[in-house]
Amino acid sequence: MHLRFTEEELGTLVEMVSLAAEVASWNERPGAEEGISAYEALENKVLEKAKHAGLGEHIDFDEEKQRHHLTTEYQEGSFFQQCYDEFRNESFWEEIVIRLADRDLARVVGMQAWQKMSEEDRRAQTRDIEKRYWDEFAKHGIDRVAVIFPPAEG
Repeated sequence: MHLRFTEEELGTLVEMVSLAAEVASWNERPGAEEGISAYEALENKVLEKAKHAGLGEHIDFDEEKQRHHLTTEYQEGSFFQQCYDEFRNESFWEEIVIRLADRDLARVVGMQAWQKMSEEDRRAQTRDIEKRYWDEFAKHGIDRVAVIFPPAEG
């Protein structure tokens, strides 16, 4: 198969495969190594071709890993890095809100009842709690979050 790209399209493709490989690299589930390797191999192949097609100033080769990668300077200003950072930020806040709301709900209804609830039921019952956490984090970030250790631990 042969594909032809403009320089702009090739730049977009380079960013897309780099974003996909970066996200895949965070997968620590058992058995994920094969999928991660496939993403990294495709990224390497695309970056190698792009390097020879005019994007060489944005691509380096890591001798130790024997792989091509985007330069740090290019990544810092790239759209894919903006997407990646935004995804991580939004995922963090959403996850912390849901986990705290679920913890609060489990304390009220009991762990057994909480475990029997569907995700939809949990979200329906924690809507107000989640809103309260969203409001808190929007105003104060994590500044007012504290970990309280049990007396025996600290």
